[in-house]
Amino acid sequence: MTTADHHRDDAAPARPSSEGSNATWTAERIRALGPVTDLSTAAHIFRLSRSVAYDLAKRGQFPVPVLRFGSRYRVPVAAILHALRMPADTPSRPPRLPTT
Repeated sequence: MTTADHHRDDAAPARPSSEGSNATWTAERIRALGPVTDLSTAAHIFRLSRSVAYDLAKRGQFPVPVLRFGSRYRVPVAAILHALRMPADTPSRPPRLPTT
């Protein structure tokens, strides 16, 4: 197993490919990742290189808590949103008043 295979996940990162690598990460896009995301995607959100992200995660210095499952790292999406001071929940609309 090579080093690249060691960090590769079975599923591709949940990044929309049509928007390009310089697309802005909005709260809505981050929430759409689900409850957790892979370290590469989290690194992209924080504008870190993949290698820097793995180094920070190994040293326990990634900007948010990182969960490790064997050789795989997962990052809670709620922690990313909190670190970026974005709302964790979808903003709810104020209720409409009935018209009579």
